[in-house]
Amino acid sequence: MSDIKNKVNMRRFQTEDAEEVKNLIVRNFLEVNSKDYGIDTMQKLAEVYGVEKVLQIASYAHMYVFELENQIVGVGSISSFWGSETESILLTIFVLPELHGKGIGRIIIQTLEQDEFFIRANRIEIPASITATEFYRKFGYDYKNGIKELDEEYHYRLEKFKK
Repeated sequence: MSDIKNKVNMRRFQTEDAEEVKNLIVRNFLEVNSKDYGIDTMQKLAEVYGVEKVLQIASYAHMYVFELENQIVGVGSISSFWGSETESILLTIFVLPELHGKGIGRIIIQTLEQDEFFIRANRIEIPASITATEFYRKFGYDYKNGIKELDEEYHYRLEKFKK
């Protein structure tokens, strides 16, 4: 299955994708992130992460879906950082749990780093889960201001500056 990357199709999110995207995200919360945050915390987060939440993010961010054989296997979003023209933020980056480690996350990051919000930005931030921090660090994102600490949402704030 090493050639899976060549079979993944990327496209912009459409409203009718919201349910499938929500399910993908919730599965990650319950099956993956729960190892770092505990199942109770992730079940509470899953309850508030409904279709409406996905649509809300898609309303202000450029959201992409990644498909394999007509199934959404990944999602990723990029937005301006609080309306900034020079700072952007990566959000909602998830891959189906059974496909972790197959290169789909890399495709998502590469796609987001070609988006206009990335191109125009000098600085890009990621609120990274404990689970995903080391993955993002492989792409040159490092702890904000060089400080490794969890924020109030228990994310590590990572950032990358473009030359």
